[in-house]
Parts: sequence; C-alpha cells; structure tokens
Amino acid sequence: MRFDGMPDWLPAWCREHLGDEPADVLFQSRQVSMVFGLRLVGGRDVVVKARPDEGRAASCVAAQSWLAERGFPCARPLTPVISVGTLGVHAEEFRPDGEVLHGDSPEIAERCATVFARLMAALADVSVAPPLPNPPWVRWDRTDAGLWPMIDFLDRRDQSVVPDHIVETAERARKRLLAADLPGVLGHADFEAQNLRWRGGQVWAVHDWDSLAWQPEAALVGAASGAFASSGPPTLAPIASSEAFLRAYQDRRGRVFTAAELEVAWAASLWMAAYNAREMALCGGGSAGADALRVQAAERLRRARV
Repeated sequence: MRFDGMPDWLPAWCREHLGDEPADVLFQSRQVSMVFGLRLVGGRDVVVKARPDEGRAASCVAAQSWLAERGFPCARPLTPVISVGTLGVHAEEFRPDGEVLHGDSPEIAERCATVFARLMAALADVSVAPPLPNPPWVRWDRTDAGLWPMIDFLDRRDQSVVPDHIVETAERARKRLLAADLPGVLGHADFEAQNLRWRGGQVWAVHDWDSLAWQPEAALVGAASGAFASSGPPTLAPIASSEAFLRAYQDRRGRVFTAAELEVAWAASLWMAAYNAREMALCGGGSAGADALRVQAAERLRRARV
C-alpha cells in the first residue's frame, strides 16, 4: 500500500518495529523533522518521526521516555531511535486533543512558566548524554567562524535582506552568552505556544522533544520567556511578559537567579528572537518578530548588560 508523500521505507519500518502496517495517514509535516501521524491496520494511532541523525536524537527520545513513564504530560515513545540510512527514526503514541493557549499577557506568561519550571525540574533527574549539537536557534556556542550556525538552505540565500539591527542584536547578545560561566543543563529549547496543548486550564501535552538542548538553565529559561507566545510565525513576547515568566519560574523552582543569570536570560531571549527574525527575512516570512525585536532590543540589551 502506498500513500502520497510517505517514504518508501516507512510501511516496512512500521511492520518491523510496530508489528503492523499503516492503513491511513492522519497528518504529516516536513520541517526540521518529518512527522507522520498514522493509523495502523489494527486500528492503533501512532506518530513516526524522522530527522537527520546528528547523534542527538537518542538522548532526546530517552529523556522523553523517562518523563512519560513518570506521568509528565507528553507522548510516550514506542521505540528507541533506529537508523534508516542517514535518518534517525522513532515512533511514539498519538496524544491528540487539547488547545493552543493564545496570547502574550503576563498572566499567560506565568501559566507557561509554571509548566516550564515543572519540565526543567523533571529533566534535572534525567541522566542522558548531552543532546549535542544544540538546535541551531540556541546554538550561539558554535565553535566555527561566523555569527550564525551553518545551515545550507539559509546560507545560500541573499544575506543582504537581513536588517542590520537583527545582526547587531545577535552579535551583542551572543557576546554576553559566550562570556557566561554557567554549567549546562538539559532543557526544552523550543517552548512555544504551538508546542503545548491545554485542556480544562491544565497543560495536556508538551510536544517537540527533538528540541532538547544542553545550555545554562538561565539561558533556556530566558529563551522560553521570549518565545512562549509564538503560536505561528515566531515572534517576541512583550518585555513585561518575559519579566513575569522569569519571576514565576524562579518562584516555582524555589530559587532566585543571580544578577549574572538574569543577564544571560535576557541575552538568550534576544539571540533566539534574532535567529528567528533572520530566518523569516531570508525566507520571505512575516516581519512581526523583527518588528518586536527592533522595538525591544535596546531595553533587553540593557538588562543583559551588553
């Protein structure tokens, strides 16, 4: 049986590792990863994810499995990561339903920060190899030359379309991040509204565990404080809402960030926003993120002390 857009290897992979073949495609997407929602012949619904295997996927899936087994609201992996050519492939349960929480108010920021604090506290108990290299939108610690992580489909485009203020902001934020003397921890690096689902006022599912990273806690929290409201094209939350996110996170974790950690948090919020704004500029996407960055950069850089 063949389905439009389904890789040739996928039916046999499902038969071998899930004990059944696909009967229907519920959904599919192709961004950083290929994701296929499948209904198997026996009636079971599953999700199969495939991505270029950089060696980090096994740690991401192992951490996701550890959390799911302990009741954290996320899909439970059904297989480990299995190599298919240059791809790393795994299957997980289909966890449907729930709604995206829209908005960027301080109140919504506090609700999201509470979930992020719960997530980070749980990951602190997970023992896996650091999932390196980090996702490119938090890969300010690249060791080769240049400002941005090397990504062919972006690097081939006309870089002159990227506004100067995006480049300057990224350079200054990266300078502060690289000067940080803070240990790396395991954390979710794509904590956007579109990756969370809510039911009855409670978080129902956190998705996109491919985006785990190994960076200082304050940097991961800072990135989330700027990105939590993105439910479509990425943007940057208002400063007051990022401030509320950082405050609520610290309250929930029961510890206060040092002055240096707060600087790193504000710098990380800027780096991720600048990375996203550059990609949107190169790919002809919306300008909302770049506009928000232009308005907020000076104050966020001041708080980062760069």
